Amino acid sequence: MSLREKLLEDQKNAMRAGDEARRDTLRFLRSAIGYAEIDAGHTLSDEEALGVIAKQVKQVRESLEEFRKGGRQDLVQKAERELAILQGYLPQQLTAAEIEAEAAKAIAELGAQGPREMGKVMALLMPRLKGKAEGRQVSAIVGRLLAGGAQAAAKGGG
Repeated sequence: MSLREKLLEDQKNAMRAGDEARRDTLRFLRSAIGYAEIDAGHTLSDEEALGVIAKQVKQVRESLEEFRKGGRQDLVQKAERELAILQGYLPQQLTAAEIEAEAAKAIAELGAQGPREMGKVMALLMPRLKGKAEGRQVSAIVGRLLAGGAQAAAKGGG
């Protein structure tokens, strides 16, 4: 069963069960995937659909932060429910240690020496981690590793 079929089936089940939060979240997600397909000009693969889900997760997390800042507990709870539902469709998220290992491998593959090469490392790494790690977290880890490598090179050379 494809991811799109699973989403449709889960939405139908939510409707039958009267689970409005799940129904609405899945309806919104299927709509986002539909718009992404229109933009792409073809039916999305499961991997591409996972990218759309990851994007939705990021948007909900950003909204959640704003709702917390604004003291909107009602919207915080709603966003947390949406987040839990959406994350259920993503692959298991990598731990910081796993991301660091992948980042170190990418840095070694490219022979990256410092923060200036962060773009190259991220370009290589993000397709590998798509849907498995949030870009902000990956970026922070890569930045730290590259800065540490640059400091080590400066100490060794100086």
